[in-house]
Amino acid sequence: MSECLYEVLEPGIGLITFNRPDRLNAWTGRMGNEYFAALDAANADPKVRVIVVTGAGKGYCAGADMGTLQAIPTGDTAKNDDGPSIVEGRMQDEITRLPKPVIAAVNGAAAGLGMVQALMCDMRFCADTAKFTVAFSKRGLIGEYGISWVLPRLVGQATALDLMMSSRIVMAQEALEIGMVNRVVPADQLMKVVLEYASDLAMNVSPSSMAVMKRQVYSDYGKDVATASKDALVLMQQSFTRSDFKEGVQSFLQKRQAEFPPVHPNA
Repeated sequence: MSECLYEVLEPGIGLITFNRPDRLNAWTGRMGNEYFAALDAANADPKVRVIVVTGAGKGYCAGADMGTLQAIPTGDTAKNDDGPSIVEGRMQDEITRLPKPVIAAVNGAAAGLGMVQALMCDMRFCADTAKFTVAFSKRGLIGEYGISWVLPRLVGQATALDLMMSSRIVMAQEALEIGMVNRVVPADQLMKVVLEYASDLAMNVSPSSMAVMKRQVYSDYGKDVATASKDALVLMQQSFTRSDFKEGVQSFLQKRQAEFPPVHPNA
């Protein structure tokens, strides 16, 4: 059985589902392989304009599988895992460099590595029953997989230090209040709400515009405002030359559905 499922839904949504529900979708090397393969497929498919990630069953991703963690001190990770080591290979921050928006639909517990994966997504919608915990400090670990980069950018330095050092549990409403998630919805409506939002992006928004805006947000964070503004002028001039601009104006004037071209995987 696949540990990570992938399917393409109309009108252009690549849906990735962590699929170890009996283990709250705890991460293994095999799951990692299948997850990144699904990301690659969604990024390469011109029909896919938005990527959604969620978990099967009651959990989103409960972090690294405990069997894998137990094997690390002995170096015998292969005994418990038929994929690459969780401390090697591809990293969660790849999401930030994809040209397509990635939305996490957090349906349950997101802990450790699972929390990092959700935070690296461009947006997070979560069920009102969802909960988050950094977890690393209670396992004698450090801020892994780039959480020390992404968490302060979402919640601020002081709150990030609180969450990382204490590894306390954050429930959905607090996650919303501190800026960790974009929206909290009733658990039984989560996927409906997320897919409706993703469908709107897929049908009505220029993929090229989303790709450039995503790149701006991640790259401009470390720039001063004058540099970011000047860079935006260059990008704006480039946008005037793309067919997306002409189609956006014409579809508005003609009061019809826009027909934007797909974005290149390396945009």
